[in-house]
Amino acid sequence: MAMLPSVPHPSPFELPELDALERTIALGGSHLQAHTVCSVDLPGGGRYPLRCITLGNPSLDVPAVGYFGGVHGLERIGAGVVIAYLHSLVERLAWDSALHRQLESVRLVFMPIVNPGGMALGTRANPQGVDLMRNAPVDAREPVPFMVGGQRLSARLPWYRGAFGAAMEAENQAVCAVVQAELLSRAFSLSVDCHSGFGSSDRLWFPYAHTRTPIAHLAEMHALKNIFTASHSHYRYIFEPQSLQYLAHGDLWDYLYRQASAQPERIFLPLTLEMGSWLWVKKNPRQLFSRHGIFNPLIAHRQQRVLRQHQSLLDFLARAAHGHKLWLPAEDMRTYHHAQASHHWYGSRP
Repeated sequence: MAMLPSVPHPSPFELPELDALERTIALGGSHLQAHTVCSVDLPGGGRYPLRCITLGNPSLDVPAVGYFGGVHGLERIGAGVVIAYLHSLVERLAWDSALHRQLESVRLVFMPIVNPGGMALGTRANPQGVDLMRNAPVDAREPVPFMVGGQRLSARLPWYRGAFGAAMEAENQAVCAVVQAELLSRAFSLSVDCHSGFGSSDRLWFPYAHTRTPIAHLAEMHALKNIFTASHSHYRYIFEPQSLQYLAHGDLWDYLYRQASAQPERIFLPLTLEMGSWLWVKKNPRQLFSRHGIFNPLIAHRQQRVLRQHQSLLDFLARAAHGHKLWLPAEDMRTYHHAQASHHWYGSRP
């Protein structure tokens, strides 16, 4: 039997994901709106755009979903999953009348490559050495794991938060600007940020990461989990607050969720998809000898399988936003969902 080909890793400074994104934007034509939020410079030369793509109804009266990827440059598969879903939508626009009707009542927002500089360099951090998921102005209220929870010792070490008192990195400012304009400006919005981590399961995390205290919209998050598990009988995700795994300083989605919570009339439910890369490594142990292989499937058919298997989740979020009024718990049911969620995720804690 012939050996299946491996997925070649691009040379430094090459960014095939950006090429794929630009081809998808061109294919989408007038159905998409695309703009460059900011540009990122690489040491020694080279500049990459941070692109935002939107489709659907721009009215602030409709709900929205944000799809994000490539926050950590080593985790290229996250960007790939988001780009694959956007490409699927573009292809469906040619024939799917149901999708056209759906887009009349929902807004979809894509930032598939949040950290183009880090992705081009093959680093977790951005070109300044800052870990974008440790960079927001949020300090953990409880002890965090040494280093992993965020550190200010040196940009030469992983999980660097940035200098104390410095502004957020340009990439994070760009994400915040898009989220504030496109998501937090609406009565209801969802988001998913696609990552990979060295775990044995695919996980869906929600805030908080800086504290074990439950979020204000715990009931709504539990209702979202319920409709997902009820409609996906063979789902494989572990749905949980990130704080059950570890606490961290500077989580960007904690920061944005707290901003949204300052507007009680609005609901923003951010999720993080943490794809378990051990699922790929254990089938191809040679990946352990590659820093890219630890976080990404390197064999072609496994990469394609990963790109396919998460499309139903991303499509579910668009449908859930579109039909949010049908499943959001009414006031008399919020107490029930909150109690169920507290017992399920936090034990006996209220």
